[in-house]
Amino acid sequence: MHINTCGDVMPNMTLSLPEDVYKIVKAHNEVRWSEIARRAIEDYAKKIALLNAMTHESELTENDITALDHKAKAGIQKHYKNKSSRNAIRKTDLS
Repeated sequence: MHINTCGDVMPNMTLSLPEDVYKIVKAHNEVRWSEIARRAIEDYAKKIALLNAMTHESELTENDITALDHKAKAGIQKHYKNKSSRNAIRKTDLS
């Protein structure tokens, strides 16, 4: 990736694309690809900045975060299994 800054203009960035994606991009010059890439990068960078701000003074360790991650995923899995079971029971009742 190459970044170039010149005066008051926004910095330029050069991206590498897989060949199949590049062919699609080249075939559609009506699309403002640089604007799409700029927005995607800007949105992602803002999310990272928000996460950094939220965790800046956190005292959680990586192990703490991993444990919370597993608990959250287990809870979500349980929720959807229960929801799926309830829907299956309702379908049986309607038959």
